Amino acid sequence: MQKRFSLVCAILIASFLVLPARSQAQSITEKVEWTWADRPEHPDPALPNVLLVGDSITRAYYEETSRLLQGHANCYLFATSASSGDPRLLIQISELATIMPHQFAVIHFNNGMHGWKYTERQYGEGLPGFVTAVRKMSPSATLIWASTTPVRKPVDSGATNARVDERNRLASAVMQRQHIKVDDQHDLMLQHQDLHHDDVHFTAAGSAIQAQQVARLILRDLFAESTGSPKRYIQRQTMTHLLR
Repeated sequence: MQKRFSLVCAILIASFLVLPARSQAQSITEKVEWTWADRPEHPDPALPNVLLVGDSITRAYYEETSRLLQGHANCYLFATSASSGDPRLLIQISELATIMPHQFAVIHFNNGMHGWKYTERQYGEGLPGFVTAVRKMSPSATLIWASTTPVRKPVDSGATNARVDERNRLASAVMQRQHIKVDDQHDLMLQHQDLHHDDVHFTAAGSAIQAQQVARLILRDLFAESTGSPKRYIQRQTMTHLLR
């Protein structure tokens, strides 16, 4: 079992702060703001560490992803309601680095289903800084960006498929420029719109489909890194069902 743990108070406080006045940046908050973190109860020091960063959708597929990676990697989670373009996001990532392992082999990250009061331009302009903050946590980690999933229908928060598509287009351009791998969760779940349990989130079955793809991409990267070192993390025969 994974044991949930609260982030240090500094992160929670920072969630409601803005950057110093000289930055001229200000947060546009939602009615409910939150952060969420999880880690293995007993991480195996012989295994690589991987981190999932995202929102409540990431949080939903984290448990199954962690199960699929069991015996291959220690899986950690950080989820937040802060959006790209919100200065709090960079503060949260910076504080996160103080309570997480210093080294991750892979960081699988996403941001896009919150902050609908920000324009797409503001969202896009915030992405390079977000990538920089994530990369700074563990400079040697492989980064994998997950595209934002479709909604079932427009919702009051401002989420629409047209806006999701534009955010994904902006993110794709940033990831391409920075040579970051992309996990196309949008295309995957566009094929499973019947597995929404509300207009944004997916059922357990939908989250399990997402986890399969997340784990497969992470394991492929870990196996590639371990090729030529028989004492390294991954034994191929145990991953055949995921690496297909």
